[in-house]
Amino acid sequence: MSPSPAPTDPPPEPDPHGSLSAPGFFDTDAESTDPDDGTVSTQGTLFDTDPPPWELAAQEDIAVASVVFSDAPHGPYDYRIPDAMREHLQPGMRVHVPLARRKRPTVGWCIETKQGSSHNRSLSDVAEILDDEPLCDPPLVRLVTWMSHYYQSPAGQVFDTLIPSSVRTNAGTRETTYLSPAPSTDDETVVAALPAKQQRVLRLLIAAARPMTSSQLQIHAECTAAPVNTLRKKGLLRETVRREMTSGSSTRWQIDDGEKNQTHDLTEDQTNALQKITAALDTGKAATLLLHGVTGSGKTEVYIKAIEHVVKFGRAAIVLVPEISLTPQTRGRFERRFPSVAVLHSQMTPAERHFQWQRIRSGEVQVVVGPRSAVFAPLPRLGLIIIDEEHDGSFKQDSQPRYHARKVAFARAQSLGIPLLLGSATPSLESWHATRTGHAEMISMPNRVGNRPMPDVQLVDLRLKEDRGRRGAISRQLHLAVTEVLNEKGQVILLLNRRGFATTIQCPACGHVVACPDCDMPLTHHRDGSKAVCHYCDYTIATPPWCPACKFDGIRYSGLGTQRLEEEVKARFPGARIARMDSDTMRRPGSHQKVLSAFRSGELDLLLGTQMIAKGLDFPNVLLVGVINADGALHFPDFRAAERTFQLVTQVAGRTGRGNRGGRVIVQTFSPEHMAIQAASRHDYYQFAEAEMINRAKFNYPPLGSVARIIIRGAIEEVTEATAESLVGRLEAAKQSLGADVRILGPAPPPIVKLRGKYRFHILLQALDPRKLGDTIRTATKTFKIPEKDDVQYVIDIDPVDML
Repeated sequence: MSPSPAPTDPPPEPDPHGSLSAPGFFDTDAESTDPDDGTVSTQGTLFDTDPPPWELAAQEDIAVASVVFSDAPHGPYDYRIPDAMREHLQPGMRVHVPLARRKRPTVGWCIETKQGSSHNRSLSDVAEILDDEPLCDPPLVRLVTWMSHYYQSPAGQVFDTLIPSSVRTNAGTRETTYLSPAPSTDDETVVAALPAKQQRVLRLLIAAARPMTSSQLQIHAECTAAPVNTLRKKGLLRETVRREMTSGSSTRWQIDDGEKNQTHDLTEDQTNALQKITAALDTGKAATLLLHGVTGSGKTEVYIKAIEHVVKFGRAAIVLVPEISLTPQTRGRFERRFPSVAVLHSQMTPAERHFQWQRIRSGEVQVVVGPRSAVFAPLPRLGLIIIDEEHDGSFKQDSQPRYHARKVAFARAQSLGIPLLLGSATPSLESWHATRTGHAEMISMPNRVGNRPMPDVQLVDLRLKEDRGRRGAISRQLHLAVTEVLNEKGQVILLLNRRGFATTIQCPACGHVVACPDCDMPLTHHRDGSKAVCHYCDYTIATPPWCPACKFDGIRYSGLGTQRLEEEVKARFPGARIARMDSDTMRRPGSHQKVLSAFRSGELDLLLGTQMIAKGLDFPNVLLVGVINADGALHFPDFRAAERTFQLVTQVAGRTGRGNRGGRVIVQTFSPEHMAIQAASRHDYYQFAEAEMINRAKFNYPPLGSVARIIIRGAIEEVTEATAESLVGRLEAAKQSLGADVRILGPAPPPIVKLRGKYRFHILLQALDPRKLGDTIRTATKTFKIPEKDDVQYVIDIDPVDML
């Protein structure tokens, strides 16, 4: 096997004005960066000799496949396509090919087929095609190449992200053998010469005019397997093997999610918004629309009406939601309006996920609902992409490839020439800035349905003893408000964005803190199971009854999690029916839907949990929302901390006041004067955005500039730091050689210094021009090699959303 050069020049990067911009997304080069060592895989010639001139004519007419791999070396590498495969092999298929000195063929992804020449090289043959048809259509293959370039991740890993593992392993399928008459049975004398039972079987199969399984033949011919097997041995039956979905692969999600189907005439705001969206749909061109509607303004109804417009023309839509907890409600709303809806999310079994994926690819689905990975749904006639709660951080993938669904959706919409609709009551500053710079259109919905007022927000200053109360997490004001609402037969939501019982286990005698040996982070005490858990690596031990360091038996559990809050709520309100929603209680498939349906139907009085209860949920009987501690993320060392706090408080406040009985919000905080808290208490997004943009402008933070983060991790702290210093040196040299105006910060320890047994350092890069930022990293890492003995890896995170 020999190399092929990178086929094209690198593409232009997105416009520096936010994440929504710029043509040219789908030009790409063939280089790909390893997620661990950052090295770029390229091919070099093995023999530098010219072929004899009489061989040239034949060599220029070979078919060549460019193949990439999930594991190093990542490629792309060129392989000759055998004549028997020329008509079948297409981009987006998996193949078996020889690679290096490996004895077994390696699975790779074909990204391109072309006519080529073996001039100066000897190409190995593609050994086998693994798919009957492409798993990615040409637009999705282009999306893979763009993602590989922009996020500096190997194209093979991007393919594995696009195509679920359940699809690649054919989960929920089995091979079935079908029988049909052999050509020799066209001769009636051959059939007539058979014994009676064999003749009856064969004539029945000929009359059926379709292939049948052996079992089906036996049932219809009322015979045993013997005559069928005899016909097979005589060569009178032709066998065809098909892989089919098993009967148990269909989804198990119940249709009734507990929400009643309520319809009403569109409000003036909804009508104006829908007119702008349908106008964009009718142009047949790509467009980005930001639907900024306050909580309760009826954004979902606008989505549904827009999709109805799309479906009229035989097209389909993707609807992305940030949390699995939103999927049942959103799915239910769309299923009541559309006959064919598919869901994709991680709580489905592999067989269910594969079944839904095949339904989507077949073109029978009108609407696909799911979290970020649903952006890759293989709809053959996609007409609209909608991202609900587009500001949410869960749309960013935290493993390779570290893509953001909003940017990928934009790229896919641009490629297909269709609109992208972003919706939120608290838009990300990237999307909001895009509307200010002309890269997106703002559609405003400032009023709630029925002109219901926004809920009153009361701030409780936890610094004051009279406000804080004697003990516990619930202040005096919040306690009185909950009691009043429960007496009125209303419902309550309490938000605490930290799970577990106690966040710190510490000895008061010697000061020892029980910490994770792999992360150096305090373990969180979970009362269920009496265990102490690291929330970063899942390291788990039995909760120590005494201090591990000095054996003092009065060890103290401090800090507040949702488990402790649940116990306090049960003690304070013994008559209330309570449920807790966090990642500890919502692990079983369907658990989100079960709890939310019970809450909506009135079987529960009080729902407490983490941020999964803060977004998008619609409960008309919720009269009170309490935020236990609004400062949880406010003082993180992250330039997005204030934005996250504002969004979380505003979103959870919007869960109340959606019915005719009104609602109120109580926010407990140690920082009531903070700009984000003040703006959230007034439901004033524009005040917050303007003030926050002033802060961002001081350092050209996004959306005014672009940021990349390189995380270096290794087993030995000194070696890891030295590698980070070496990489900074290469980045500085690349910056100078390119003449790029890039600011390089670090290396420095991140807030989480040690994770899963690896010491960590990170490097931040900032630039106004994202193309220069990407080029600097590519140039610096192109030939950067880390000795295997050092046991150091690094990952590149383009457009990071957190700095932990």
